[in-house]
Amino acid sequence: MADGFEIIPVIDLRHGQVVRARAGERASYAPIVTPLAKGSSPGAVARGLLGAVRATVLYVADLDAIMDGAPPDRASLEAIRAACPAVRLWVDAGFSQAAGVESFLGMNLGRPVIGSESQTDAGLVRALGDQAVFSLDTRGCARLGPDALHDEPTHWPRDVVVMTLGRVGVGAGPDLDRLRALRAASPATRLYAAGGVRGPADVAALAGIGVAGALVASAIHDGAFVA
Repeated sequence: MADGFEIIPVIDLRHGQVVRARAGERASYAPIVTPLAKGSSPGAVARGLLGAVRATVLYVADLDAIMDGAPPDRASLEAIRAACPAVRLWVDAGFSQAAGVESFLGMNLGRPVIGSESQTDAGLVRALGDQAVFSLDTRGCARLGPDALHDEPTHWPRDVVVMTLGRVGVGAGPDLDRLRALRAASPATRLYAAGGVRGPADVAALAGIGVAGALVASAIHDGAFVA
């Protein structure tokens, strides 16, 4: 594994269970079947992921919140925290309003992730700054969310996830060209690749272009990474 490169395991939550993500087609995600855990309960899967790879951060995508506007799944987040008390959580729960972020921060359950797909302008991202992680979302050739968030690195916090939804869970490899361009546009930003990472060879390629880390789920469940 590349020195200093951060592997961040990912959990996708839907109706209180962990589901297996594929190609960003969220409505069709089914409860996960994995050798890392018995069943699909959030705590068990979180323990399994962190037993498979050494990680200090776990990324949680709350799909009910992202897709349907539901409040964050507090019970599942608390189960993950109880199962893995040492890990820090990055939580994407479709945050689009300051009040929702403030309420979440009051739960003390993790650092909010602000997805570009959930925004109507750059205001929330700029207001939160480094309190939050920013996710720069695309699906295929489509940039999700306001153009200003894609075009102006001055809006970004220190940590930015480059989310390529169409590559999630399909073994397509990371979008190195896009990551290379974003790295050139904002050299001081810590970029985290999300979507398509298949194993150590991809990690080496990402580290080679200056990416700080990667969000990974399928490749961990499939045994491509070991602690």
